[in-house]
Amino acid sequence: MKRRVALLLIALLAATAAHAAERALDKQVVIDATLDQAWDAWTTRAGITSFFAPDAQIEPRVGGAFHVHINPLAEPGMKGADDMRFMALQPKKMISFDRNAPPHLAQARAQRTFVIVRFEPVSERQTRVSLHHTGWGDGGEWDQAYAYFDRAWGNVLANLKKRFESGPIDWTEWMAQLRKFQSESVQMK
Repeated sequence: MKRRVALLLIALLAATAAHAAERALDKQVVIDATLDQAWDAWTTRAGITSFFAPDAQIEPRVGGAFHVHINPLAEPGMKGADDMRFMALQPKKMISFDRNAPPHLAQARAQRTFVIVRFEPVSERQTRVSLHHTGWGDGGEWDQAYAYFDRAWGNVLANLKKRFESGPIDWTEWMAQLRKFQSESVQMK
């Protein structure tokens, strides 16, 4: 009898722990870059624009700007990852920053989630970059934002890998498409 109660208690505790586990996105990639190169890719404007977005404002200090402008032509607050900030930096080990949802998800965008990026040397010329994104709400726009970032972070890390295999991303075509879209939007008004 005591054994059965103990087993039930263990099962209950395991179920409670599993239920309490927070929803998160976890992605990682091994890149052909030194630890210094990987760190610079995430903590400098030149680094961010080499793989993540065509423009950025990066101030690598606690509370400093981590603004990643997916659409630099948009109005302030609509550029993509506007108004984000570094939450913590452990040189060449970890950065964290708050993250807002994309502009088309206004309710979720009014809240913040949190991203932790860790750097681990695999060899002299390779670094593992691990990303953990947490702080999600449930339902509605939260579920849409979670699905969006599940895809987006895979693309960002693939671009990071590609950046060190074949060079920085050329944003020329992307910017041409944005200009065309902006021009068409203005004409429709």
